[in-house]
Amino acid sequence: MHSNDATAGVFGIEMVETGPSRTVVRMSVRPDMCNGFQILHGGMTFLLADSAMAFASNADNEMALASSAEIDWLAPVEIGQTLTATAERRWSSGRSTLWDIVVRAADDPDSEGAVVALMRGRTRKVGRPVVADT
Repeated sequence: MHSNDATAGVFGIEMVETGPSRTVVRMSVRPDMCNGFQILHGGMTFLLADSAMAFASNADNEMALASSAEIDWLAPVEIGQTLTATAERRWSSGRSTLWDIVVRAADDPDSEGAVVALMRGRTRKVGRPVVADT
């Protein structure tokens, strides 16, 4: 799914780890991602968190789509920092799943960094495979 995600390619979203209950993605903050205050646009933070949830919720090859999400931005992110989003499954029943996503920002891509946003999202399985059998 990641290799077919044009948005991931455009914004340089890298897959760090993936599985059906936890996925980690990473993105470097560029000037063209920032708002008029030269800090990361909140929509970019949401995009990364949503991408982590999407990759996690589809890792078992059953298509899932986001049904809702909310985010709390806790701290600004600056050009040159590296964002890491970790999506973890919190609850699942039938076709519905609840995810918690933690977004961290670091000056060094190898450090964990401070929490800059928290997102909670919900996905719903739609009964189709992500990758069709060939």
